Amino acid sequence: MNMDKSEQTRRQFLKTLTVLSSSLVVLQCRSSLNKGKIPNILFLLTDDQRYNTINVLGNKDIITPNLDSLVENGVAFTNAYIMGGLSAAVCMPSRASLLTGRSCFHLVDSGRILPEDHITLPELFRRSGYITFGTGKWHNGRDSYARSFSTGAKIMFGGMSDHYKVPLHDFDPSGEYRNENQYFFQNKHSSEIYADAALEFLQNYNHEKPFFMYISFQAPHDPRDISEKYLEMYDHQSIAIPENFMPEHPFNNGELSVRDELLAPFPRTPREIRHHIAAYYAMITHLDAQIGRIFSMLIEKKLVENTIIVYSSDNGLAVGQHGLLGKQNLYEHSVKVPLIISGPGIPKGEQRPVLCYLLDIYPTLCDLAGIAIPASVEGKTLIDLIEGKVDKVRDALLFVYKNFQRGIRNDRWKLIHYNVRGKKKTQLFDLKNDPWEKCNLADDPTKTELIAKLTDQMKYLLVEAGDKVDLDKPDWNVPLIPSWGSK
Repeated sequence: MNMDKSEQTRRQFLKTLTVLSSSLVVLQCRSSLNKGKIPNILFLLTDDQRYNTINVLGNKDIITPNLDSLVENGVAFTNAYIMGGLSAAVCMPSRASLLTGRSCFHLVDSGRILPEDHITLPELFRRSGYITFGTGKWHNGRDSYARSFSTGAKIMFGGMSDHYKVPLHDFDPSGEYRNENQYFFQNKHSSEIYADAALEFLQNYNHEKPFFMYISFQAPHDPRDISEKYLEMYDHQSIAIPENFMPEHPFNNGELSVRDELLAPFPRTPREIRHHIAAYYAMITHLDAQIGRIFSMLIEKKLVENTIIVYSSDNGLAVGQHGLLGKQNLYEHSVKVPLIISGPGIPKGEQRPVLCYLLDIYPTLCDLAGIAIPASVEGKTLIDLIEGKVDKVRDALLFVYKNFQRGIRNDRWKLIHYNVRGKKKTQLFDLKNDPWEKCNLADDPTKTELIAKLTDQMKYLLVEAGDKVDLDKPDWNVPLIPSWGSK
């Protein structure tokens, strides 16, 4: 590990952090929400970023000064989750839920398209008089992008690409986005491309209308391409491996041959996983630096005092936990995501361990901006949680993956049921005493009543969500969605 370069980079980040912290002090002000100037919205979304990858929230192995500053100037929701999805490309339904405020069972084709009656979040703000700007990854159809944004730049339609060879479209006012107009932007990392696009928008912004910016990064999704400058900040020989590292997953969860799981050989080795973790962290640190550039421009343009900033990710990632690499599972590392909200009227430096979904962001931003929530939205506003008026909006969360994994968690317990080609398996975890989900208590005879109670609650939530799964039927009463490897 090159300590000189690492320390130099750290100091550069800390200088940015000092400027940001002093300029963001205005965000401390506890003004009444929905009063004063109409707020701008800056929505920062990452790809495959696990919840515990921010230094100030407990991971001392990772360098994230700009995200740390955002946490210190806002509210961090430390139990924010995705519901899951019926596709191996979990980010597609997850992003669709975020953008429409709807559960994964009330999407069309797992969110591949967003029909016109599913009003997207930026579309609503555009209708409400905002300039809406979109850059980066859009995995939910070209028509929905076209109706959502009044301007944009550097748009990547699809799920993933090489970070140094990104297939892009420029903003097209006609909204057609023809294939022949696609081009490849090479020799610059995707995170820098999208940050540059955002900076150009902010540099030229001089409108009386408020803006809604949606910056959708591809990082830290694989391939884990990043410059040596950032890789050298992490020593892959000594970086800590997770407590729940396993060489292989202990049973067939139905999706062990998905593309994500084939990025490293079986069985997993500590050496291999350390390499993956180091690269994963390096990509997040590089991403943090790009976010710092955007924050600095907000400061320079004197926009920060009236801008609500939302930071989150579309799902997590195992990267060696439970013998897995990907996100096609219901463990905490894959369904739990970071969620930070900062801005005028938002408390400073607070953490809320309340259970919430990404789809709850939609109605929350509506309330923060004073915009009526469309009837198509199913999420629950977090506004009363932000103001400290209530301590929860949900008693439990339902998790799904395809038609062979179903899960539920409450304030303490996580229950997961599997039905893989007729072979059933149950896991029960005490998240209070076992946050790494290492000890399965499902076979403990003293937990029989608890499992039955959680299963009954899961059944209720399945019906409420519109799931066709019937846990009492041998095949759960649904046709099998094939695993990736069997397609």
